[in-house]
Amino acid sequence: MARTPGDGAALDASGRRLRFGVLIALALLAVLGLRLVVIQGVDASGHATVAMQERLRSVTITPERGSILDSQGRVLAASVDRYDLVADQRLVKDYRAWNNETGEMEDVSLDESLRELSTVLGIDAGELKDRMVGERPYKVIVKRVTPEVKAKALEIGIPGLLAEPVSERSYPNGSVAGSILGFLGGDGTPLEGLELSQDEHLSGTAGERSYEIAADGVRIPNAEFSETPAVDGQDVRLTIDQDVQWFAQEAIAEKTESYDALWGNMTVMNAKTGEILAMADSTTVDPADPTATDTLFWRPTSLTQSYEPGSTGKISSFATALEHGVSPTDTWTVPNKQEFDGQIISDSAPHDTYDMTTAGIFTRSYNTGTVQVAQTVDDQVRYEDMKRLGIGEHLDIGLPGSNKGILVEPSQWDGRQRFTTMFGQGYTQTTLHLAQILQTVANGGVQKDPQLIDAYIDADDSENVVPEAEGTRIYSEETSQQMLKLLEGVVQQGTAQTGKVPGYRVGGKTGTGEAAGVGGYNGYTTSFAGVAPLDDPQFVVAISVHRPQGNWKNWEVEDTAAEMLTYLLTKYNVPPQDQEPQHYDVFPDEPQKRPW
Repeated sequence: MARTPGDGAALDASGRRLRFGVLIALALLAVLGLRLVVIQGVDASGHATVAMQERLRSVTITPERGSILDSQGRVLAASVDRYDLVADQRLVKDYRAWNNETGEMEDVSLDESLRELSTVLGIDAGELKDRMVGERPYKVIVKRVTPEVKAKALEIGIPGLLAEPVSERSYPNGSVAGSILGFLGGDGTPLEGLELSQDEHLSGTAGERSYEIAADGVRIPNAEFSETPAVDGQDVRLTIDQDVQWFAQEAIAEKTESYDALWGNMTVMNAKTGEILAMADSTTVDPADPTATDTLFWRPTSLTQSYEPGSTGKISSFATALEHGVSPTDTWTVPNKQEFDGQIISDSAPHDTYDMTTAGIFTRSYNTGTVQVAQTVDDQVRYEDMKRLGIGEHLDIGLPGSNKGILVEPSQWDGRQRFTTMFGQGYTQTTLHLAQILQTVANGGVQKDPQLIDAYIDADDSENVVPEAEGTRIYSEETSQQMLKLLEGVVQQGTAQTGKVPGYRVGGKTGTGEAAGVGGYNGYTTSFAGVAPLDDPQFVVAISVHRPQGNWKNWEVEDTAAEMLTYLLTKYNVPPQDQEPQHYDVFPDEPQKRPW
């Protein structure tokens, strides 16, 4: 058959298209081949790493928070196992799971699994689906479930659902030592007390676990797995005895309520070591429910609230005077009212003019006599002794919120303040300061820093004991012994006779100071510091009650101190003494019993 003139041109064009297509295909094959060489040969490890990173999932391992223990190792605060259930929403979908009964892989509906999970968690299935389905790589589904609930939830096998351990604090003794322990926020952040100040020790160091997952979000068995273990936090053991703390809280709460006072507190201290056995408030926060309590009581008021001490401040004035040559039996003429450099100083109630011993002035707590005794010492010397005792200084016991009080230098004292500082006005201190001052006197004149933390205990139970402070000598042994007899006189025949404890020699000092308010003084703080037994001092108890109601002549807190001392002497098996009181006479001649 003859070809037409256009047939050759058409065949040539078709052949060119075919050859061009073949060339394009060969070029693509060459590119793919070259890419395969690069992937498998030149950069195989790099691409494998990228693929691995896409399959890897990392989970933070939360360390267990350390416990807070009392001096006997009993738990005051501890962590319990709880878990947050979280989801990678991108992986939450229908999936396949192994059926043990049929021995086969089966398709599982996500909606069916969510209904089952809904029953476990007690959350509506629709709401649960809203939480779990989406595009977020991290979504908290429910917080702080028990280990049992966590196990049931994960057993369902929904891809992308994980459990993260979290720390939930338990305070098994409720409000006992609550203001000391502090508390955590809802997110586990430490907010107050030892939970805050000791967080570096308690919190530990987080670890990490990494593993491979398949496309369905399920971990690949026997695939790569790595773990950096968490380091659990240290336990913190305190000097606090929970039994003593409980007794002190009950006692000070009862006393404060009886006077309808704003607050009251009590500090109990080991006289020889400075260890704090109790630091109690009239109202105590429950760490499990802190918002139910006024924020004033979120921290120990013995540490945070300062006040003008009144006559308990005479302890330092008389000790300094004895240290610098005054004798307990020196004689002074003591009127009810007396002028000193143009300043009129009066006693709290009218009395006859008496010839009295130094000890007698202290026993009856007369201000006029106190000024006579105290001004035998230079103002700067007396001020320096007050500073060395800790007045005007922060007392660091490992808790936040320490109030140092106010004590200005003598150069800033006005004409009256020079004298009022001699009998506990014109400066402020806390109850913890008061306890430390009496501890110094009771311990032979050697001051030990107050101590609240006894030891840090590692996860392997090895102990890091906080060393006992060496101590600072403030007064001589002789001055200390003389002061103990002066303190005994106050209890035996002075202003604190309800502070006696049968079978033991007890010493102490009462105080009532005016409380400053808006526009001037408008209330009082009444206090007492006691020590027993005087032949070998073991315990110091300091009590303050702020703004009690009623007549100041009827206030007494030394009876509460006597209850506390009786409890301590019994609990710690301190045997009764058969010694007679050894206090000094109030008057240089007879009779000793005279009108107040």
